[in-house]
Amino acid sequence: MKSNSVLLSIVEQMNNTLYNTDLVFAARAIELSDAIVGKGVRTLTATGGPDTQQVLAYDLAHAGAAVETARSMLDYGAKGEIEATLTCAFVADMVHDLVSRLIGREKLWGVDSSSLAESHDFVQKYLDPNLLASLANKPGKKYLDDDNEMVQDTFRSFATKVVAPHAEHVHRENLDVPEEIISGLAEIGAFGLSIPVEYGGFSEGGDGEYMASCIATEELSRASLGIGGSLITRPEILTRALVKGGTEAQKHEWLPKLATAEVMVAVAVTEPDYGSDVASIKTTAVATKQDGKDGYLINGVKTWCTFAARANVLMLLARTDPDRTKSHKGLSVLIVPKPLGDAHGFVFNQPSGGRMEGRPIDTIGYRGMHSYEIALENWWVPADHLIGETAGLGKGFYYQMEGFENGRLQTAARAVGVMQAAYEAAVEYSQNRKTFGNNIAEYQLIQVKLGRMAVVIQGARQFSYAVAKMMGKGEGAMEASMVKAYVCKAAEWVTREAMQIHGGYGYAEEYSVSRLFVDARVLSIFEGADETLCLKVIARRMVETAKTS
Repeated sequence: MKSNSVLLSIVEQMNNTLYNTDLVFAARAIELSDAIVGKGVRTLTATGGPDTQQVLAYDLAHAGAAVETARSMLDYGAKGEIEATLTCAFVADMVHDLVSRLIGREKLWGVDSSSLAESHDFVQKYLDPNLLASLANKPGKKYLDDDNEMVQDTFRSFATKVVAPHAEHVHRENLDVPEEIISGLAEIGAFGLSIPVEYGGFSEGGDGEYMASCIATEELSRASLGIGGSLITRPEILTRALVKGGTEAQKHEWLPKLATAEVMVAVAVTEPDYGSDVASIKTTAVATKQDGKDGYLINGVKTWCTFAARANVLMLLARTDPDRTKSHKGLSVLIVPKPLGDAHGFVFNQPSGGRMEGRPIDTIGYRGMHSYEIALENWWVPADHLIGETAGLGKGFYYQMEGFENGRLQTAARAVGVMQAAYEAAVEYSQNRKTFGNNIAEYQLIQVKLGRMAVVIQGARQFSYAVAKMMGKGEGAMEASMVKAYVCKAAEWVTREAMQIHGGYGYAEEYSVSRLFVDARVLSIFEGADETLCLKVIARRMVETAKTS
């Protein structure tokens, strides 16, 4: 998080460029909120930390994420009058949420609730129902440069023409991702966005790579989370692991195949008994020879392996050092080839006796990708399939996390796409649905709901963009976790309200908003469950920062 002096410097620079002088008050409200969170973190540090004070740690993590989201809006707010209003409304919403978390727990936080009194008039102005209602149909521009505008147009066109026509049918019938979507995305380079150009991809490094992925993911998710936005995240984690720790031979072998979708990936990390507790996984990979070749025999069970039937390989995290049980230091990542399987379950056998069985896990949403529990018994892979080979032994946790951090950013982008689709559906429905003689879009309560949706979605989008730019500079690990925490919870609210605006039809399967609602619900669960992300990642890093500052 930025220091107060840096924020004050921003405010001073903004005074000469603002379209709306209330942005100065917005910046001040962010400063005051940041100070409250900082005091809360110091209290948390002094009273035992996240493991002891879990409720405080969780609230601080979400409050901190909201503050950083608000901060990311300041530059956006200076671009025009509507943008300034959206920004101020977001900041007021953030302060309101902070107060709701704080009230009655001031002693627990170690702060005085009156610390935000200075911003009361500002918050009152921008939480005014009439002001929020005025934003119902003013979601604001994105302000993309020419290159990113082209990315947006390309992926929006594909999403509209190819993905959207399949979205409802795949969801209702629990079908597979259509092959024409996979091949079509490969043709427009979707799977190579993060793969360096020297290995057959389109990435030249810098923030352009992360921004392009964010924009593409949002547009595809706007059409469908299950068969669009999530599909292009498949190679991400393996790509990052290979770039970070793979040998040159491994990079040249696998990255070009990932870029063209010749090889599709499923991630096999989570285990039934341990969830996000990666350090405790039991799946083993034991060095052995087979037909005179060095390799590893894999034994164990993995769960929530999304896309595993259609995938050509599993990116599998296993324990290669039996002496380091309950430690992430004894883990390695292996690329595990497999045949294509049936979406409703599969069993494969190797000539040497190895066995792989996949049991589908039926879910209420996020359909098309399909998730599985996979049991491996003496499944053999060659030694050169361990990322980094001997140099990669024991480094699997770090290679995996290289991809997971970007995965959190991509999940935020997916959430923005789902929210945008829900907002658009709610606007359209409200303009065509009449009750008591008027379109429901004319009622203040509906307008306020839509206005807050517009505010929250733009805030989520701008924070995603800000994190993408940080990650392009090799920074932003903390913010990647924060954007995931904030945006995914926001998606639950936006899709719920969009469903509510549809009334009884929102609960009917004939309207897409019901799909968007159940899809949004998964976002706070995968790529790091919200509670684990807040307690084990965000709050811990907050405490570490407080100790060193």
